Amino acid sequence: MSNILLKNMLDLSISLEELMRMDYKNINKHLLNTSENLIRLFNDQISHIEDLLFFNVGEPDFPTPENIKQAAIKSINADQSFYAHSRGVYELREAIQRYLKRKYDLDYSPDNQIIVTAGATQALYLAVTGLVNQRDEVLVVDPNYVIYNTQISLSGAKAVAIDVSSTQFKLTPQLLKESITDKTKALLLNHPTNPTGVTYTHDEIKALAEVIKEQQIYVISDEVYSEFSYGSKHTSMAKFIPELTLLINGTSKSHAMTGWRSAFLAGPSELINSIYPLHQSVLTAISTQIQYASIEAYDNTDAEIQRMLEDYQARRDFLIEGLSELEYDFIIPEGAFYLFSKIPAWYEGDDYQFCLDLAHEVQIAVTPAQIFGEAGRGHFRISYVSSMANLKTLLEQLKVFETSYKEKKA
Repeated sequence: MSNILLKNMLDLSISLEELMRMDYKNINKHLLNTSENLIRLFNDQISHIEDLLFFNVGEPDFPTPENIKQAAIKSINADQSFYAHSRGVYELREAIQRYLKRKYDLDYSPDNQIIVTAGATQALYLAVTGLVNQRDEVLVVDPNYVIYNTQISLSGAKAVAIDVSSTQFKLTPQLLKESITDKTKALLLNHPTNPTGVTYTHDEIKALAEVIKEQQIYVISDEVYSEFSYGSKHTSMAKFIPELTLLINGTSKSHAMTGWRSAFLAGPSELINSIYPLHQSVLTAISTQIQYASIEAYDNTDAEIQRMLEDYQARRDFLIEGLSELEYDFIIPEGAFYLFSKIPAWYEGDDYQFCLDLAHEVQIAVTPAQIFGEAGRGHFRISYVSSMANLKTLLEQLKVFETSYKEKKA
């Protein structure tokens, strides 16, 4: 972690003096190994800047489709305001079953293989906490989404990073096999991937699944960006090893429903039934109206999702062309809505300072990739969930910043 980032964490949360005085006997010891969400911490640091254009948040800029909103209103007007089943409204679990079969040719029973959760973060919490024991190891791809390490630490397990920077930011069967020890309980894999935008082909997923089956570990497969795969169709890890897979998906990214908090955890019945009491202990059920709206989302929004996918792809292609002209070195995004780039060779600081300078000097907010792990150092992430006009401004301001920076150094 850079000195700048450490200083900002202390400035924004708690002074060093207060930190030293804190009586750690009064809190869960696992909390000592966690930190505040660093993306939100960085955003808080720059949020006061006027006229800032935001390309640092992974949230669709589309409104929730109208038919989904109307389904929620209909549920409210029908007085569906009582507790739902803790596993989720049965009709919703049936809709999830249909969705997974139609989209990814997966077979899950609504009776004992699906739990409806308050967003993918809760599904991840259930999967990690329900699966691992203290001193187990969970493999994570580095770079990765910031809460993965936190959730693993809170469970008492150890997150073991697999640096994929030398393999085009993709996990390979060889890297996976080399990382597995007798302490390894699971692999936590996100694809399409935040922050890099890479995804995996059918054959690549199959090859990873073969290693997982051979080594008899589990995989927690975070597939919340599954609808946004450019070129090749998304293949779920559960297609090959359902008996070893805890699958996470939901409506936040795919259906432009981040604020609704509707997702699910699916897996083999013996795991889901074991995890279910944990779910009941932290959440009775998500809001009933949101569940009925989610039925509509899973059943009747394929056309809207396709429109969003086409729009994201057009934005992606526009960015690829523009950044290539500026001679940035970046990964071609294959999925999700992120572009992962090296900071330019002419810049003398690190990625965190680069992103601070962009925000302060040309009012552009992107994310320093050291936040996502050691393998992210020297990179930054652009979230292209913004209009073409804003993306055009982004490219123009990157050029303005380059010119200004070089003039100052001359």
